[in-house]
Amino acid sequence: MKKKITFINTKYALGVLLMLLSITSCDDLLDTKPLGVAVDGDLTTGGFEADVFGLYGQLRESAVTDWTRYWFQSIRSDDAEKGSTAADAAELGADFNDFNYSVTNGLSAANWNDHYKIINACNDLIDAIEVSGLTDSGTLVNLAEARMIRAFLYFDLRRDYGEVPIVSEKIVDITDGNKPKSSVTEVDAFIETDLIYASENLPLTWVSNFIGRATKGFANAYLAKLYLYQENYAASLVKSEEVINSGVYTLLPSYRELFSQAGNNSSESIFEVQQLATESGQTFGNIYYQSQGVRGTGEWDLGWGFNVPTQNLVDAYESGDPRKDETILVSGEDDGGYGSGVLPETPPLAQLYWNKKAYTEASLREKFNTRFNLWENIKIIRYADVLLMAAEAAFQTGDVSSASNYLNQVRERARGGADVLPDITATLDAIKHERRIEFAMEGERFYDVVRWGDGPAVLGGLGFLPKHEWYPIPQIAIDQSQGVLIQNPNY
Repeated sequence: MKKKITFINTKYALGVLLMLLSITSCDDLLDTKPLGVAVDGDLTTGGFEADVFGLYGQLRESAVTDWTRYWFQSIRSDDAEKGSTAADAAELGADFNDFNYSVTNGLSAANWNDHYKIINACNDLIDAIEVSGLTDSGTLVNLAEARMIRAFLYFDLRRDYGEVPIVSEKIVDITDGNKPKSSVTEVDAFIETDLIYASENLPLTWVSNFIGRATKGFANAYLAKLYLYQENYAASLVKSEEVINSGVYTLLPSYRELFSQAGNNSSESIFEVQQLATESGQTFGNIYYQSQGVRGTGEWDLGWGFNVPTQNLVDAYESGDPRKDETILVSGEDDGGYGSGVLPETPPLAQLYWNKKAYTEASLREKFNTRFNLWENIKIIRYADVLLMAAEAAFQTGDVSSASNYLNQVRERARGGADVLPDITATLDAIKHERRIEFAMEGERFYDVVRWGDGPAVLGGLGFLPKHEWYPIPQIAIDQSQGVLIQNPNY
């Protein structure tokens, strides 16, 4: 019997579907009667959509997007530090804040294992599609989604560990996944191949019932980023401008709204991992934001208090830049219209600064009956990133005019009509500054500093050495490989 697929007709449809996939069997899901307007036959669907939805669910339910993400991507930078209390996770703080990398770090093992776990799930799906022989457009889209997610995961691994094993086929025997490391060049070529296929086969947009699924823009944006890391600036500019000229994306007028429930899946969103909270008290999110919330007592018990801004970041803003107040939450000061009034001083709060991009409006905490932010989507890449990649690539190819145009689009949105942040002529230093401020606390800074070759100058005072560009491969992975995997140099 042909099964019907259930979709809920809201902007959070994909989040709801992924939620169901995480707590029911596929058969139970597929036997449920439709709650919304979309059933199979209403739109072009592939034969492997339930499997694809499972991949999106795994992204949310793993170390790929839980608090592990910001330990690697944010706390290693000069923008952020461990936070919480001095004793809480002190060993992790020494590891990531002070570059005392450890081969036995549990977060690194989770980071490695969960990326490869989902890569293996992608490989299983890719194999199933190829074995099926189906070539209808919907199934090819499913294949492109699996390859897009695989490319995204490998790009994460490449940025964290450098040389990593390429596992590209379904694992039948346990030894099938025991591969030696490939060079960064080889990993990049593998990622590029997946991204090109995804770009050629993914749609530009999805109907609202499918919001949150991978798109052509996601693939092209990641191609632009990959080429930028390779210093292939001409190719990066081509792919950036393909996204820009697609007509799909615009900067959300309000920088503040970006980091709220209202900013989920906005016109600026290229790809987000979906999270959901309902008024009935159901929540389907991970600890990414919860673990960054203000750590206090009573009404100020909003989270665990990790990943907090540094004084270095606070001092980096231009005078009057509105993004500062929407990124930095300050103990002892008013929350700026979010409804909770003035924060306690420090002490009793353990930190002076908090990541405001993880903060929530008091009315939403009451509405969803939870103190913790489990409803804001985790932003993987947004349109402002593409504009600033285009600015950097254009500048590096000698097109200062285009670089200035793209740079100033981001500055114009940031100033929001105020008499601040005037238009400027692009320079590399100006682009570096803009990337730092625009994406503060979002996980780009460490990788940008490293790829620019600025690691020793910017992070040296924190303990950074050239070897710290790559994190050591988890010792447990090396042990399990029985000598096939070789540790990164100098560890």
